[in-house]
Amino acid sequence: MSGEKYSILLPTYNERENLPIIIWLIVKYMQEAKINYEVIVIDDGSPDGTLEVAKQLQKIYGEDRILLRPRAAKLGLGTAYIHGIEHATGDYIIIMDADLSHHPKFIPEFIALQKQGGYDIVSGTRYKGTGGVYGWDFKRKLISRGANFLSQLLLRPNASDLTGSFRLYRKEVLKELISRCTSKGYVFQMEMIVRARQLSYSIGEVPISFVDRVYGQSKLGGSEIVQFAKNLLYLFATT
Repeated sequence: MSGEKYSILLPTYNERENLPIIIWLIVKYMQEAKINYEVIVIDDGSPDGTLEVAKQLQKIYGEDRILLRPRAAKLGLGTAYIHGIEHATGDYIIIMDADLSHHPKFIPEFIALQKQGGYDIVSGTRYKGTGGVYGWDFKRKLISRGANFLSQLLLRPNASDLTGSFRLYRKEVLKELISRCTSKGYVFQMEMIVRARQLSYSIGEVPISFVDRVYGQSKLGGSEIVQFAKNLLYLFATT
């Protein structure tokens, strides 16, 4: 195992079908690459029994690899990361979705690029090189592309994918960024990159294949889109 340790934060809400698969994939690729890691599952009171599944996975893979840090209710992504960081023992934090949209096979690439360039942040990108999106209908692709285009036009963030949520951070950098972010929901990831640019943090990018969730329903709704528009204008006015 490598000397540096990586803490993978997995916020979950109704992911009982996906969690065993994503955990198995994380373990497989981290072990193959001989990377020292831990997975922190932050379940926000899922009514479908996600936490019970997580407890079984912890028995299989060990308490040193799978840490359970549940919360009583759905309290938001930013606070989930804060909660996870408080319990993380790694030098670096990896954030990703638990719904199989983000394939763990890219994690060793994130780590290799970070070491090569000494980056503060490495972000997965759907919109550069071999990156792409699979399984979305035209409407969802249009919303995502439109949101990214407007964000690039107004904010000039020096990153190709602002709304993605598959990233590696130095732990202290992630703490600093979260402390400065005010957004919630869909736009939270975008503000993280914009604040990183403000603070002159370096950002590397790895092209990724984003695949729509196999089990469960997407959590993007009309209210999220309205909130995105409001926060985009706020960031444009304040950054």
